[in-house]
Order: sequence, then structure tokens, then C-alpha cells
Amino acid sequence: MAKVEEIFGSMVFNDATMKQRLPKETYRALKNSVREGTPVPRDVANVVANAMKDWAVEKGATHFTHWFQPMTGITAEKHDSFISPIDNGTVIMEFSGKELIKGEPDASSFPSGGLRATFEARGYTAWDPTSYAFIKENTLCIPTVFCSYGGEVLDKKTPLLRSMEVINAQALRILRLFGNNSAAHVTTTVGPEQEYFLIDKELYKKRKDLRYTGRTLFGAKPPKGQELDDHYFGAIRPRVAKFMAELDEELWKLGIMAKTEHNEVAPSQHELAPVFSDTNIGCDHNQLTMEMMKKVADRNGLVCLL
Repeated sequence: MAKVEEIFGSMVFNDATMKQRLPKETYRALKNSVREGTPVPRDVANVVANAMKDWAVEKGATHFTHWFQPMTGITAEKHDSFISPIDNGTVIMEFSGKELIKGEPDASSFPSGGLRATFEARGYTAWDPTSYAFIKENTLCIPTVFCSYGGEVLDKKTPLLRSMEVINAQALRILRLFGNNSAAHVTTTVGPEQEYFLIDKELYKKRKDLRYTGRTLFGAKPPKGQELDDHYFGAIRPRVAKFMAELDEELWKLGIMAKTEHNEVAPSQHELAPVFSDTNIGCDHNQLTMEMMKKVADRNGLVCLL
């Protein structure tokens, strides 16, 4: 494994990368829009989009996607390549501020397929600049909110951002009552841990209850249950330790502060806990963590049950 300091956040278009790649005026304008909650000007978005594209292409990315969280419990993506045709039959790599700010993934199949006719169900994604873009599997992922043509909320990120704003406003009101007039913003934080089970893939295939529901629905009580179990905080088995090491590396590349890991109480149960971070980013990271857990488990001949 490479040094943690070298790989941490290497796949994230974070603040340090923006400082390095954006003109000072553009960087300041973007940070002001984020801080004040105002729309990002189109000229600023164009510069940010171009810098983001150059950085992503250098990292091996060929596509971009507006990464959003519809009301399905998982994330959604629609990939578009950076290529744009030119006169001589070749292509160039382009990414505009318009493509960065807004997308149209269609809402007819959310939260489940076939609910509405497509022409009645325009859906739009809008860039959330408060959460950093990142690269996953050679695709630049841009965190976005998802809403209908009429402004109805179709995702889980928009209510979260609105609740953060309400908490900020009311917390500042309370601070003013106690005489604190210097605070300009109150930030909420979250550190969602994951408890999960790792099951051998071949054994998993033999269990219809696990395959269909992700839960144990039948079977005998285990010879050794959770009472006085030596599994809790016990020595981590080599196969599980390998999974955890690979998972840590994947998460650290995405700037996710995976910190604590150990055996949990039940047989085959384990835990991963991150450092607390900004609520919006922490929730985005939680979605990525669950996705990476399943992918890394699959590479190791395991199935991860969340």
C-alpha cells in the first residue's frame, strides 16, 4: 500500500486541488457562492468545469456523471463522455459550465420504474458545490440534488441540505439570544458507522434467504451465539483483515476518513467507523462506503451484507 498521506483524497477535486488548479479570482468567487448560498456565476462555472475536466482526464477519467440520491436507498448515475466532435473527424475532450451545473437524467422511473409517462416526468440534477466531486471507476462523479420540472423534491440530499440550513438559522438565533454576535455560521457534523456481515460467496449462493433478502430467515440457532462470544474485539482473521485493508485504501483515495474497524458481537459481524465530518459530505461518504464495501468484498470472494 502507498503512504496514506499520498493517496488520501487523491481521487477528490477537493479544496487543496481547487486552490492549485483554479485562478485565485475563480476560487474566491466559488467559495463565496458556497459560503453565502448564492448561485455560482456561469463564467465561474465554466472555469471550474474546465479545470475539473483536465484534472479528471489526467487521472484516467473518460466520462462524467451527475451523482444523485433518488428515493431508492441507493445512488444513481448517468454517464456522459467528455468527447466532442470537431470538423476533421476527430474529437476533443470538453466539459462546460452548463454541463457541470445542470443535468437532465429523466424522472419517469424514480423511485421505481414505470410510474409515469416520460413526457410528464422531467427530472433535473443541479450541482451541489458544497460536496466535492470525485473520480470513481474512471468517471468524474459530481454530487447533485435531484428535483422535478415543477421543483418537487425527488431525492434525499435536498431535504438534508434544507434541514442543515434550518438548524444553522435557529442555532444562530439562539447564539444571538446569549449575546454571541460573532458567529456567522453553525455547521452540523455526522460520522455514520457501518456494521456489516461478511459471508463466503459460495456459501452465500446456497442460501436463498440471504440472496433474496440479505437477512437470515431460517436455520438453526448457531452452536455459539452472541453470549460471551470471543468474536467481539477479537483477533481479526487474515481474510477479513485483507478485505479491511483494501477497503481502507479505496475509501482513503475518495477522501473518506475510515478510522476504526473491529470484530462485532455476532459471528461474521464487523464494524467500520469514520471520523465525523460536515453532515452533507458525511452522508455522501456513507453512500460511497456502502458501495465500496460490496465491491471490495466481491473481489475477495465474499459477500457484504449491510
